[in-house]
Amino acid sequence: MLAKKLVTAQKRGETRALCLGLGMIACSMMMYFFIGITIVPFYTKSVWTTETVCKVLKANIKDKVLCPEHEGSEDEDIFPYPCLQVWVNLTASGQEVMLYHTEDTWERNPKCSYVPDKLENSKEVKEQIEVIASNFKKYHTVPCYYDPGRKETSVILSRLYPLKGLLFAFLWPTLMFTGGCLIIVLVKISQYVSVLSAWQ
Repeated sequence: MLAKKLVTAQKRGETRALCLGLGMIACSMMMYFFIGITIVPFYTKSVWTTETVCKVLKANIKDKVLCPEHEGSEDEDIFPYPCLQVWVNLTASGQEVMLYHTEDTWERNPKCSYVPDKLENSKEVKEQIEVIASNFKKYHTVPCYYDPGRKETSVILSRLYPLKGLLFAFLWPTLMFTGGCLIIVLVKISQYVSVLSAWQ
């Protein structure tokens, strides 16, 4: 009677462990799919792939502009802010080009190097942009990314999703997938050992 109860408890534990392993694999697949439709397209679409050093030539703050300037934008996303323009000398080609913060900055407003987040306090936005401009004037050289094919002449300061960030995003679903597979393998080994010992 006791042996029968132990076998029943063992089977229940194995079933729960299998469900846990399959659940972890299913969750990791969903995470892979989510990363594949959100982060990967941004990474592959970016043409600014090669890192180099840019020499800062000038950083000027123009009059206020509206963001964004592209058609089809929602009205709630449009707000005025000082337009910072940073011009740099691309050491790879020796050209004078405009520096943008990220790929998203170039898409939102190609006239300005930096597009701030929407803030209700316009004074904070102005102070933030003035600090950024002073930092560019302080440091004569900055790391930047450019298009090696030179289809896009401008450069960016940092990529939204660099290779390290992409690999880090894939790390967690990979660990979860590996853990789920490991649980299933251990359960199958346990079942095999149980059958083998009962046969002997």
